Order: sequence, then C-alpha cells, then structure tokens
Amino acid sequence: MSARGGRCGAAGALLALLLPALPAQDVDALLADQGDPAALTDAGRELAGRGRAADAAKLWRKAAALAPDYFPALFNLGFMHYSAGRPKEAADWLAKAAEAGPRDFNAHYLLGSAHRQNGAREAALRAWRAALAIRPGHFKLMQVMAVEYGKGRYHKEAAELLRRALDLQPENENLYYLALSAYQQAGDYAGGLKLAARAAAKYPQSARANFEYAWHLQKDGRFDEGLPLLRKAMALDAGYEEPFFFYGDWLVKQARHEEALEFLEKAVAVRGDYIAARMSLARALMGLRRWERAVEVLNAAARIEPRHPQPRLLLSQVYFRLGERKKASAEKELSLRLRRRNPTFLEAAQTRPFPD
Repeated sequence: MSARGGRCGAAGALLALLLPALPAQDVDALLADQGDPAALTDAGRELAGRGRAADAAKLWRKAAALAPDYFPALFNLGFMHYSAGRPKEAADWLAKAAEAGPRDFNAHYLLGSAHRQNGAREAALRAWRAALAIRPGHFKLMQVMAVEYGKGRYHKEAAELLRRALDLQPENENLYYLALSAYQQAGDYAGGLKLAARAAAKYPQSARANFEYAWHLQKDGRFDEGLPLLRKAMALDAGYEEPFFFYGDWLVKQARHEEALEFLEKAVAVRGDYIAARMSLARALMGLRRWERAVEVLNAAARIEPRHPQPRLLLSQVYFRLGERKKASAEKELSLRLRRRNPTFLEAAQTRPFPD
C-alpha cells in the first residue's frame, strides 16, 4: 500500500504499540466533540492497530461525515471492509476514495478487486484501467486485467494489454502464446502473424512457436510456407498434439485421407479428449470407407463429450451410407437436439468491444 493509503498497515500497528490504549468512553467523547477529520482518522488507525475495528470504523465514518472528500478516512473504511471479506461495502467506500484521491493507485486497484469479487467485471476493469494509468508498468495488474478481458470476450483489449506486457518482459515466452491466443480470438490475424513471426524467430527450437507461426501463415493464405514449420514442430515435440492435428486436418481437406490417418491418430493418442481431432479422424476414415472404425471413433467422441452434436451428425452419415436408415435418422435427430441445447460447441465465441 502507498503511504497515503496504508493507514491500516504496518505504520498503524507500530503506532499502536507506542500509544496508550484508547478507552471506549474516549471513543464516544471523540464522536461527540471531535471536529477534526485528521485527528479522528489517526485515532481510528490506533484502534485498528489494536484490533478494535468496529470502534475504528466509527471514527472514520465520523471523519468522512465531517469531510466527505477526506481520502484517508474513506480509504481506511474501504480497506477495512475489503480485508474483512465484505466486497460490497468495500466497493462503496473505495469508489468514494478513488474519487477523492484520483491519483492514488491503491484506491483504484482495490476498488477493481472489490468489483471483481462482486461479479461486476466491467466496473472492475474500469477501476483497474485507472490504476494502470497511474502505474503503467504494473505487470501483475496487466496479467489480471488480461484474464478478465478474456473472460468478458474483450479480446482486442486483452491482446493489446498483453503486447504491452511483452514490452516489459520480452523474455517471457508464455506471454507470446497468451497474446497470440488473444489476437486469434479477437480476429486480428495480421497482428497475430507479426507476433507469431517474432516468437518463432526468438524461440526457433520451440514446437509451440513454430506451430503458431504456421497457423498464422495459413490464415494469411500462405500454407505452403507453414508446412515446413509444422513438420519442424512435430519433430521438436512428439507430445504436442496441435501440429499433428493441424497437419492431418489439412490432409483431410485435400482428400489425402490415407496420409492423414497417421497424424490424426497421433493427435488423439496424445490427447484423448481432443474432439476436433477425433472428428477429423472420423472424416478420414469415412473418406476411406472404413465405416466400422469410423463408428468406433465417433462413439468414443460421444462418450467423452455427450453434449457435442458433431459426433452424432457424422454417425448419422455413416449409418446412412451403411443403409441403416433408422439409426441414421435417430442420430440426426439427436444431433439437432444437442445443437439447439449447446450452440457454443459449433459457434465460435465472438469478440466484442469494451463498453466505454
């Protein structure tokens, strides 16, 4: 906490050891007669240091009533409620403190934290924006904000913030991948491509960096340039499923089904719950008319994620090809029901602008 906002911290505790205890009747006297907000706030700090939070709060409220824009009293009340696990009350007082002390980092930071605990994500992010404007190099706050931006589908803001964080910690490899994910979800493939190229150049022996660059090259229509990077990623890390899936899925789209099997089987072996890889594997098997194996793969996918409509839809197509019309119809109907109930499985989450 800052010196301005830390009146419940170590300094207060130290003073409490040096000052005599304030009797309860003296608290009542102060409330009745004292008209000095600073003196009331200091007395409250001494009481808080001795564990008498309720009495301290009385004095701080009196100070705030006497001087509604007196920052120390407002902040102390907000900090006290926040520390006690009462985020609603904390947010009320911290909002007043932030207004009274617009350049105090801690007031805005704690206000954002209280809002987040109250489930008010946008209010939290606005408070944290104000805090970050005061301390633009606060890396930890950037990380927290990026997560909340992502949860709110404010992916453009998350990507920009993570790019700023990379300027502060350019050796943090994981930040590249977090930022690339945000760029992807924001639909900013041009920005992602630049960052992916930078990551691949910086980490040439990273399977993830090579894959990300290949993925973004493909989005830019340059798949031939990305193929060597995919092969390199697979050679660098046989336990990383994404390059195997991506390469195998591309082969399926080229109707090169036999070639695709090796890569898709590998992706599924590495990550058994990878539904997209199982779907692509099933399509390859269907292209090769290996119906029984396709049914096995699709039934396994349906067991792993029974809410997903896609395995059922492909099963209906397999059964239709096998001439089992009754089964095909039942699977198609189930697929339609699942799609109505769980639309997010087939619809990509859309990014949205932060509401200013």
